[in-house]
Amino acid sequence: MTVRTAFPAAEAYMRSCMSDSAHDTEHVYRVLNYALDIAGHEGGADTNILTMACLLHDVGRAEQFADPGVDHAVCGAERASLWLVQNGYPADFADAVKACIQTHRFRSDSPPQSLEAKILFDADKLDVCGAVGIARTLFYQAHVSEPLYLLDENGGVSDGANDTEPSFCKEYRFKLIKMYDNFYTKRGSELAAKRKAAAEQFYRALLDETRECYNPDRIALF
Repeated sequence: MTVRTAFPAAEAYMRSCMSDSAHDTEHVYRVLNYALDIAGHEGGADTNILTMACLLHDVGRAEQFADPGVDHAVCGAERASLWLVQNGYPADFADAVKACIQTHRFRSDSPPQSLEAKILFDADKLDVCGAVGIARTLFYQAHVSEPLYLLDENGGVSDGANDTEPSFCKEYRFKLIKMYDNFYTKRGSELAAKRKAAAEQFYRALLDETRECYNPDRIALF
């Protein structure tokens, strides 16, 4: 069996590891689509290694859910490598996939080395940086534990720039500034610039909508 014809088996294994989380499964496919797009523009990547790493890069989520202190990239790489060897894949291929997965979540002491790892890092980060995805995550977090917005010193709705307390707008602003930096491929940087522009537009529209909804003179009737 060639690597390419065995992708369905890896896909089934990935799904079995994340059967309780449709969102995580969808994330895997989005990352794969981004990665193949980047690989097509960059050239030189081993798409067999890249595809297998994309399909299996989040199989360590189960361990992380059970123990938040676990790094899913590290344990996922180990699980993926073991599964590959047990299913007859060459050891050098399993090692390459393992190395790719280990660095897909950038750590200062272990930056991506191979081109495949750089592509997987960029593709994963592009999906995490989605404007709507960020907003949806922060929206739920805000409603659970934090106010949706804070008032600024003039009594208006803050844009997060000078907030001293946690807020939806502050966290979104932070992500706009930080999450689109540090891409390793030219194509990844290009796509990130487009995502950032969309995120900024969404952010400004969100602020405008919040300001319209907030009326300090409105009298509560309950």
